Amino acid sequence: MIPASVRSEINKRVERAEAEHGVRVLLAVESGSRAWGFESPNSDYDARFIYVHPRDWYLSVGLEEQRDVIEYEIVDDIDLNGWDLRKALRLFWKSNPAFVEWIQSSIIYRNEGSFRESVLELLPSTYSCESGIYHYRSMAKRNYRGYLRADLVPLKKYFYVLRPLLAVRWLEQYGKAAPIEFEKLLHLIRDNPALLNDIHALLEKKRAAPEMGLEPPVSSIHSFIEDELDRLERINPSKSYQASVIDSLSDVFRTCLSEAWA
Repeated sequence: MIPASVRSEINKRVERAEAEHGVRVLLAVESGSRAWGFESPNSDYDARFIYVHPRDWYLSVGLEEQRDVIEYEIVDDIDLNGWDLRKALRLFWKSNPAFVEWIQSSIIYRNEGSFRESVLELLPSTYSCESGIYHYRSMAKRNYRGYLRADLVPLKKYFYVLRPLLAVRWLEQYGKAAPIEFEKLLHLIRDNPALLNDIHALLEKKRAAPEMGLEPPVSSIHSFIEDELDRLERINPSKSYQASVIDSLSDVFRTCLSEAWA
């Protein structure tokens, strides 16, 4: 899925980030459409990483004022940026959707120490399905209203509405974080073969074409989206009990800090 030359370049840039900022990268993955499984031939490479500073960096009166992200300009279709470990774990505590997707990505550029394994182990007890439903519902609604309410629509935007809608169905049915791969969500609509066929046809078209222009709406997909958005407007997700995981997250922080700078 990722050309060897691109993978090599991303790893070189990750190593350069370590040298420039004096950090150690624990995990680097692909996110966005390539990780979701509906990239176009000219899609960017959205490389994301989690890094850790030396111990003394965290022992500062001005810790909260220190920059906790590393960002680079997009060069040669590679979009590279990362989060500090402490920031990432604090966002994980709040079920941050980006972090939850990064740790589940199947396209891994760098995986050092026990970080990824530890946070995946904590995912069931940390993730809030209620937060996830609100997030994905909002994402679907925003993309639908922004791109799909016209006589001619950008067909690729269907996937940016379908994926969050199916993720909500996953959360409702299984009560755990949804996988990020679009294909793994499609069984949730297996009772609608006509819709599935149209989605698969559109998926093949997106993967083959550098650009998908404006075309008339696909009636089956459009109807599903509108019905599902209408249904979700009427639901009030129940808040599930979550045990406190802050001590476990602190343990992960301390362990990864020791591993990285042993």
